[in-house]
Formats: sequence, C-alpha cells, structure tokens
Amino acid sequence: MKDPLPITPFTAPVKGAVELPGSKSITNRVLILAALCRDPVTLRGALFSRDTEIMVKALRSLGFKVNTSEKAKTIRIEGRGGMIPEASAEINVGNAGTAARFLPAALCLKKRGHYTLDGDEAMRHRPMKGLLDALRRLGAEIEFKGKPDHYPFILHTHGLSEGTVEVDASASSQILSAMMMAAAWSKGHLALHRVGQIISEPFVLMTAKLIPRFNRGFVPDIDAPGFDQFFHVEPDATAASYFVALPIATQGAAPGYLIQGLGENTDLQGDIGFLAVAESVGLRIKKRAFHTEIAPGAAYHGVTQNFNPFSDTFLTLAAIAPLLDGPTHITGIAHTRKQETDRIHAMVTELKKLGQGVEEFEDSLTITPNLKKLRTLAAKAKKLLSIETYEDHRVAMSFGILGCHDLLGTGKPWLQIQNPACCGKTFPDFFEVLEELRKNSKK
Repeated sequence: MKDPLPITPFTAPVKGAVELPGSKSITNRVLILAALCRDPVTLRGALFSRDTEIMVKALRSLGFKVNTSEKAKTIRIEGRGGMIPEASAEINVGNAGTAARFLPAALCLKKRGHYTLDGDEAMRHRPMKGLLDALRRLGAEIEFKGKPDHYPFILHTHGLSEGTVEVDASASSQILSAMMMAAAWSKGHLALHRVGQIISEPFVLMTAKLIPRFNRGFVPDIDAPGFDQFFHVEPDATAASYFVALPIATQGAAPGYLIQGLGENTDLQGDIGFLAVAESVGLRIKKRAFHTEIAPGAAYHGVTQNFNPFSDTFLTLAAIAPLLDGPTHITGIAHTRKQETDRIHAMVTELKKLGQGVEEFEDSLTITPNLKKLRTLAAKAKKLLSIETYEDHRVAMSFGILGCHDLLGTGKPWLQIQNPACCGKTFPDFFEVLEELRKNSKK
C-alpha cells in the first residue's frame, strides 16, 4: 500500500455489498472471557487485526492455549476456569486500549503473580488511574517505571479481595468493563460501585451481556472434562459507519447497496446507533435480519448530535461534514481527547486544512461546511491535499470516505491519506475493500 495513499474518487453511485470484519470490541472481550471460562471456546467471525493479535500474543505468554486460523476467521482458546497459568510474564499492549485495561484486571485473579506491562509511546499517555486505583484497593501492588498511574509498570498480584470497591470509569468505559470481567471470576463476593460519569455506556452493557454466556460460576477444577462452546462475533458496527456514510460522497447508492451481517440481529454494539444519525442527515436505511440496505436521500444536511454513547463514529460524520448543507454540531466527546490521539483536535486541524469553518470546544466541535473553498484549494494545489492521521485508524478511514467524493468532476484523486497502514489496528484491508467497491461501481 502506498504511503501516502491517493484516494481515487467514485464517478458513479456506489453499488454492491460490503463484508465487514468482526468487531474488535467483542473479539477482545470474548478472548478474555474465553480464557477465564471453564470450557474451550471457538470464536467464529473473529477479527484479525493488530489489536486482537496483541491480545492473543499476551494470552499465549500467560500460558493459555490459543489456536488461530485467519483464513477461517476462527480463534480457539482453552479456558482455565478463572486461573492464570503463568505467574510471571512480560506483556506489551501496543496502543490497544482493550488489552491495556482488560489484561491487568484479569491478571489480578492470580494469587502470587509478577507481570511487567508496557505499551507504545501513545499508550503511555492514555488514562489508567481509575483501573489501577481499584486494583490497588483490592490488594494489587504496582511499581511504576515512568509517570505514576500510566504505562509502563510492574504488577504484583495477590488475588482479588472480597468487599465493595469504587471504580471511576469516567476516563474510559473499558475500565469498568475490565473490572466487571475480573469480578465475575473472583472467588469471594466482590461488588463494584461505579463513581463518576460513565461514558460510552453501550460498551459496558455489551460486557454485561457477554459475561453470563461464559461464566457459570467459578470452577477451580481445571481438569474437569468440558465441551467446546462456539461464539459468533458480530460484524464491526463502527467499521460499518464508513460504508453507511459512503453514498453521501459518491453521488448516492445504486439499488441493492447493502452492508452484510449487520442488521436487526445485531444486539451487542452501541455503535449501531450511527444508523439513526445517518437517517437524520438524509440517507434512507432499512435494517433486515442480517443486513442493512442503504439508499440515497434527496438532500443531506448538517445535524446536532450527542455522540457520547457511540463516540468512535463521530469522526465519520465530522469528515463528511463538508458535503452537508448547514453546520454540524457534535457533542459528548471530551473523552476522545485521550484515545489513540486527541481526536477532537485531530479532526479540527485536518478540517481547517481543507478550508472548513471549525470551532473547537472541550467537549464538542462545530463544523460549518465550505465545499466551494475546498474545491478551490484542491484545484489550485500543486499536489494532492494531504491528511495527517496521527497513527489513528479512525482518522484515516473517515477521511478516506471524504476522498471518494469526485470533488473536481474529473475522477482523479485530490486527497491523499498519510500512513494508511494505521488501519491495521482494526480493519487491515479497509482501503482494499473501498477500492473494490469503486471498481465495481464504475459507469
């Protein structure tokens, strides 16, 4: 894949069907839950990406048997009934927030464990205090190797004590999800008391729905005969948002344009809420049992939307805002400043480079579109307008959709994406899927 990657615009309405990768949020939760489960579990439709590979590698280093088949999209893991096999390990979580939060909580089930954990430079700035405070109250000891309450650190575990512990997940819902999964396998009674504002609550509800599917009570006898469980991973609803928005950039959608696997039976992911946002913008959407049909609207207009429940998708709307009539006001996203990058500032910076009017606030941003100015900038530029992605896969994919708009009416690229490989975090072949759709949609 070229770096930077020019985006070739669509010259006809998008047509065909999109097959999405499995959900990262579900895959990494189920990997942890399967490892704690009593019986072997096979994930079908699992996501194979940088974040899930980090989780698989970590579990293997902890002594779990994990067999993978990327071709079949399956992962089989032998659960150990709430036990962590290895008493020590070195784990690098990269910039995977799920691994960074879920693993330390699960490790604390070990009575006498010593684990060294580190991550990418970006991970060393991501919030961990709420989780680590809760684990310390439950008996863990933590030696920080850099900034307190951040990666890297050494975790000394003594099992999880009984009682009630306060959990502050105001920085990330993953903190509460991590504690919920670990508490479900603690030997004694452990109650969690949530303090502070909760963000992205649908992800907490996802965790709550998944735990009972794997936990049938703590079972210490790891030699008891078990049976394989099979779990189907839903297609990624966040990834779907890009292809839901695509017709806004591509002169509409041909009849029968659909997103496979995502429909009325998708019940775990809060990011499915982006479909309602797309409808409010002007698209016509029909959810079927196992797919969603997307049809163009007569016009597309800016909206005011609180994205707190499904904040990963706010970038999708922000990136295509230049194509909408009237301002777009996005709220409820302060916590996204501490994700892969400061996502609010990243979107503001890149949209301003494209000549758009943007106001930045702590918790929100307002985008006033100026398509005429964008077209003038692209026409006069001596080289392609370029999007910096900040090592953030969602910045790359969101602006990739904008680049599909035939801004100059020539069918030639006017926008390029820096470091497109960052999409490997959750959707390694995103740009290949996008290009295949474009080829199939030619007049």
